[in-house]
Amino acid sequence: MRYFVAVAEERHFGRAAARLHMSQPPLSRAIKQLEAECGALLFTRSPSGVTLTTVGAVLLDEARALLDHADRVRVRVGAAVGLANLTVGILGDGTDPGVSRLAAAYRRQHPGIDIRIRDTDLTDPTCGLRAGLVDVALTRAPFDETALTVRALRSDPVGVVLRADDPLARRDELRLAELDDRRWFQFPPGTDAVWQSYWNGGRRREGPVVRAVQECLQAVLWNGTVGLAPLGHDLPSELAVVPLTDMAPSRVVAAWNKGDANPLIRSFIRMATAAYRP
Repeated sequence: MRYFVAVAEERHFGRAAARLHMSQPPLSRAIKQLEAECGALLFTRSPSGVTLTTVGAVLLDEARALLDHADRVRVRVGAAVGLANLTVGILGDGTDPGVSRLAAAYRRQHPGIDIRIRDTDLTDPTCGLRAGLVDVALTRAPFDETALTVRALRSDPVGVVLRADDPLARRDELRLAELDDRRWFQFPPGTDAVWQSYWNGGRRREGPVVRAVQECLQAVLWNGTVGLAPLGHDLPSELAVVPLTDMAPSRVVAAWNKGDANPLIRSFIRMATAAYRP
């Protein structure tokens, strides 16, 4: 069932195999065996991926319910031996509607679980995963994914934050090259290099060092610094955000340590995938 759900959600055998940390041939064999047991095709295959058949769509609902039940059993057993807690790291905007939907769903599914939240600044995109401070992180990619498993939840377009009286703030859209003469936010030394490069538009920049979102906004207000931010967030009236046409979207992701079989994390990831679905 876990194999089937992975293929159904990824809509691609290769991506599903990577998510399950296995090679593709045994995954394909397992799905074919499941189809033989069901007596019907579960997927329509094509060179670009797969789509669920009518039978597959019915099975997907049942499979998710079965897996949720299996995880609830493991959680109840864990609670009996004092293991019923989960620490979640959150980077950035905790008011994201996806977070609210996920929290409500998780409370309903696991009412007896102690959820501990660790709110982190912009210097660690993994929210303390590598240091063992959290079990799972809700954050933004890209960053160094070594020894981590990362599940994409949503992609947000990115824009540049400017003072409202900046001449560029009157534009409908901008390109990165038009900001080359500006000072940009920088993160402290030792910050993940992949993360820093993304938020600097893929090249080395100069500018003030910041650690938190509010520090970024104040740097714009006081110094005219520019920086990137996902679109769709409320800003003070003194600030404006202009979409960037040549900037890759910012991916909201869930991340956890590779190989961690904690059923609370598996349940969290499934619910997060549903909560952030457009």
